[in-house]
Amino acid sequence: MFIKRIITAISLLMIVAGLTASETDSLKKYLPRIEGTIRAKYEYNTSLDASRFQIRSARFSINGSLSPVTSYKAEIDLSDEGETKMLDAYVRLKPVDWFNFTIGQQKIPFGTDNLRSPHQLYFANRSFVGKQLVSGLRDVGATLMFSNRKALPFDFQAGVYNGDGLYNQQDWQKSMNYAFRMEIFPTEYMEISLNYNSVMPDNLRMNLYDVGAYANFSNLHLEGEYIYKTYQGEVFPATKSYSVFAGYDIWTNKRFLKKITPLLRFDSMTDNNKGKPSEGNVYQTDDVASKRLTGGITFSLGKPFQNDIRLNYEKYYYAANHVNSDDKLVLEFVVRF
Repeated sequence: MFIKRIITAISLLMIVAGLTASETDSLKKYLPRIEGTIRAKYEYNTSLDASRFQIRSARFSINGSLSPVTSYKAEIDLSDEGETKMLDAYVRLKPVDWFNFTIGQQKIPFGTDNLRSPHQLYFANRSFVGKQLVSGLRDVGATLMFSNRKALPFDFQAGVYNGDGLYNQQDWQKSMNYAFRMEIFPTEYMEISLNYNSVMPDNLRMNLYDVGAYANFSNLHLEGEYIYKTYQGEVFPATKSYSVFAGYDIWTNKRFLKKITPLLRFDSMTDNNKGKPSEGNVYQTDDVASKRLTGGITFSLGKPFQNDIRLNYEKYYYAANHVNSDDKLVLEFVVRF
């Protein structure tokens, strides 16, 4: 038995050694890639004079290709504020450059801030648009994507999903959730997106309309997003939210500090309901109307891996009859590998 294993190992080595450089490169294309993101942060609540530490993300993913047409991804978050969540688990087919089809558990193609991975965020905490109104927008379903790179470049996505989130996949559905997203690229440095998402988390159909845009001018990044959310039967007033922010990269050319980015954001939202009634079948406010001003600075450390330090301060504004207990200082450390 031992001799057989040795012979097998030698045979495999001979096969690998006999591969040409082009064959070796071809095999490398199909090796799985392991990636990860860790976000650890400290928050000091100036309204409450209290503080806490959190692991906001501990994501690990494996992705790759099985053929020129088929790719896959599986991602898990070991600690989303202490909870373990399975995020992505999908198969993608791309038979031609201008079309792909994705089936499985995936992020819903809706919004701008919502679609950013944690390591791509500009601030430690997402905007109201990306959190309170569309937080956790992942589901099990299928998405089509069409791309055009001639004349006016664009990407168009359309998808249909169960509507029960990540962990309830056994129920038969009589109605589905739908999403459409159109991204237009007028120039290499600009994007405009139009989004629609129809969801039904319980017995109430809600429709969300979103428009977003960003532009890069040398080191300056400008971005804005607006969302309008309606409720079937007008059981709750329409929710409106927007976010605008700017960031400016200051390149240092230092060995251990790649750049420094000052940032400023203002976002606002009206009263929001998440689609489930309270006792008595009444739809009440889940997220109270508020405004927020966020100032921050991000220190981007050197390569080969992304390594950022985000320092933010968030100032909240509520109506006079609501007690503000949310002002806070956030210090977050982010690594991406």
